[in-house]
Amino acid sequence: MDADHDGSSGRGDSGSVHEDVRPQAVSSGQAGPDTPAPEAEAPVPAPGPPGTGTGIAGLSFGYQVVAALALSLIGLLACAQVAMVFLHVAPSNTLTKQHGKTVDDWIYPEFEQNWKLFAPNPLQQNIAVHVRAEVSGADGLRTTDWISLTEADAEAIRGSLFPSHVNQNELRRGWDFYVNSHDNQDKPNGLRGELSERYVRRIAMLRLSERDLGGTVERIQMRSATSLIAPPSWAPEKADTRPAHRVLPWWNVTPDDLPATRDAARGEEGEK
Repeated sequence: MDADHDGSSGRGDSGSVHEDVRPQAVSSGQAGPDTPAPEAEAPVPAPGPPGTGTGIAGLSFGYQVVAALALSLIGLLACAQVAMVFLHVAPSNTLTKQHGKTVDDWIYPEFEQNWKLFAPNPLQQNIAVHVRAEVSGADGLRTTDWISLTEADAEAIRGSLFPSHVNQNELRRGWDFYVNSHDNQDKPNGLRGELSERYVRRIAMLRLSERDLGGTVERIQMRSATSLIAPPSWAPEKADTRPAHRVLPWWNVTPDDLPATRDAARGEEGEK
């Protein structure tokens, strides 16, 4: 108690009051020096008159109607285009059978497509290309047996890890080229028909040049043997697998059809 009394009297004698060092709460109405001033709220813009927006909304009512009609027309044309292309690339169906000409008139020639929506039906027939030659030798003219060019290509492909594209495609595409550019009477339907004749003739002579026929080839004749692929044993379908032949007329062999002659002519042109 003496200590307390002395301390009390000491404060009284000095005549001063010790400052309270405890932090004082700042009144909510007073902002400190580091307190940012509150931002003023942005005024809400008054609604503008009609026709002052952006895009179509910025147009007058009449132009908005015109723009809406134009967009609707573009949308309808786009839908029609998609529908026509779909029918063009889709498999044969009732719509394409009834309106096939309309679809073709829309698609060709600007929008021609070279693909199909679904995988086409697999090839259900085998087509082999044969050739025989009329050879002039010491004993006169003789005709060889039919030689299967397709079988020779198949033998070259069979068992090969990297088969040649020539063996896979040259003869097949050449024959398709000929068939698609000739009618059923083997008459060419234009310049492509004559070109396809020369093409398959040169393919045949190139293959025959690899064989010893015992003389000079004077003429050649080609044919195709088409046979249907037999259905599996469990399938109810029946197919006649006997080959059907398409025999082409005899063609005289010209110097341009001979591989050696063509190579020599190219060499002479290169020297010139």
